[in-house]
Amino acid sequence: MQITIGQTRVELIEGDITEMHTDAIVNAANSQLQHGGGVAGAIVHKGGRIIQEESNRIAPVPVGQAAMTGAGNLKCRYVIHAVGPRMGEGDEDAKLQSATLSSLRLADEHALRSVAFCAISTGIFGYPIDRCAEMMLTTVADYVQDSTGLKHIVFCLYDQNAYEVFEAVLRKIKPR
Repeated sequence: MQITIGQTRVELIEGDITEMHTDAIVNAANSQLQHGGGVAGAIVHKGGRIIQEESNRIAPVPVGQAAMTGAGNLKCRYVIHAVGPRMGEGDEDAKLQSATLSSLRLADEHALRSVAFCAISTGIFGYPIDRCAEMMLTTVADYVQDSTGLKHIVFCLYDQNAYEVFEAVLRKIKPR
């Protein structure tokens, strides 16, 4: 499913984010940028150790912020490491919104035209998928209303359930 908001196409797909051909992919990272498991582990496994080495040089990254590295052997050019909240730490919605905005701004600062997001914090960090979809999609929709160089934003979702949850939220968004 996809919609156009302003000059930006927002698209949902079910798939493997490490296979995306966008300018950047957004990794669901921890503050220390240690990429051992989940999406982060898969990114380093496919992209190569260079991603972890670059991450080690820029860590730590505060919760709600993002940092960028090269993409090693991945099909994209960059990896944006967004540090989302762990459930139970407090103010999780605002922190996820901030991590999403930080990723979008970083992409714009580097003149990227396309970026692929995963469902940040919904793995071992325990953030509910429905809240994630609502927070991330509304944040993206609001952001692309203003001036942005981003022309294509993909939410690459890991399974059918995640896709369906994001699809239900995206259907409610009315482009201006």
